[in-house]
Amino acid sequence: MSELNKLLEGVEVEWKTLGEVVGYEQPTKYLVQSNHYNDSFKTPVLTAGKTFILGYTDETNGIYKASKYPVIIFDDFTTANKWVDFDFKAKSSAMKMISSSDESKVLLKYIYFWLNTLPSGLVEGDHKRQWISNYSNLQIPIPPLSVQKEIVRILDTFTELTAELTAELTAELTARKKQYEYYREQLLSFEEGEVEWKSLGELTTLITKGTTPKKYTKTGIAFIKTEAFDGSNINSKKLSFIDEDTHNKELKRSILKHNDILITIAGATIGKCAIVPKEILPANTNQALAIIRLNGDINVKYIYYLLKSSYMVKYIELNIKGSAQPNLNLEQLNNFTIPYPPPEEQARIVSILDKFDTLTNSISEGLPKEIELRKKQYEYYRDKLLTFPKDNLMA
Repeated sequence: MSELNKLLEGVEVEWKTLGEVVGYEQPTKYLVQSNHYNDSFKTPVLTAGKTFILGYTDETNGIYKASKYPVIIFDDFTTANKWVDFDFKAKSSAMKMISSSDESKVLLKYIYFWLNTLPSGLVEGDHKRQWISNYSNLQIPIPPLSVQKEIVRILDTFTELTAELTAELTAELTARKKQYEYYREQLLSFEEGEVEWKSLGELTTLITKGTTPKKYTKTGIAFIKTEAFDGSNINSKKLSFIDEDTHNKELKRSILKHNDILITIAGATIGKCAIVPKEILPANTNQALAIIRLNGDINVKYIYYLLKSSYMVKYIELNIKGSAQPNLNLEQLNNFTIPYPPPEEQARIVSILDKFDTLTNSISEGLPKEIELRKKQYEYYRDKLLTFPKDNLMA
């Protein structure tokens, strides 16, 4: 922090609009002609937004030489942006190319880092062409070129170190997940005749589907969709809402209870499941999810882990084979047969898998939190380097 303060102490800055210091163009001359992409080809094809690289082309004409003249790729509608210093072709003129008007006065990389300090809520829900209507008019602090170069050097170094640390942590997290899956499969595997086998229908008081309401509200009673699942948890920040009348009348057959298991029974996320917590009740769910309500003496977490195991994966594959739209019906869920050891063995298995689950999936504990902290640390120092008070205005 002392080094940062020393670097920025007493620095005089000019304040200019972005439109004054950068060029802005559509990549019309660099559009790809073919939709035939292949990872073995050399030149990436870029698009606006978060997708960014669509694929690779073998076209040799109309390539923008960003290796010599870097640009910022800017999406006029989502304001997503990327630093590009490699040669490319573009998918469409929907994306915009931002370049420095004069590198002897303003470094484009400095502008790129500054753009990423802007709050994401700036244009939330706004579908105007943001560069013309908003961004080009924003004022950016322009310190002396020597200070810009030092800021860019520091942030480039910090970016590289953060990327390396994040890659190490991500690799560790991936290894832990594989380890967790391995032990889950081992713990849930039983020899022939070693345990009882029961159908899911024998262990439940209810297996039914949810219902989609005619309307949603901004607040009210919780309505759970698959998007709200975070591992075995329901993320309260991702809930939809319905009013009390809809909950009690229109959707009364799908009113949820504490420890119900929700499992996706249709679409690309089929088999994804979560346990309903007491804190979000009362609540309902839609028809893409089945509600599994177990008998009172059943170990809910044991059944949950079985539903996430290879037993269910294989069962789904067997029952949706040849189907254009992946789908499990309620009869198939009732007939799903699982190994059912004594209660004390179920509890032992759950205790072990809970520890792995916490380590690998909880954002508030373990490696995922460490990755998030690295990201926040980088953003903190970036923002400190790129924040100048208005009283530093150059005379």
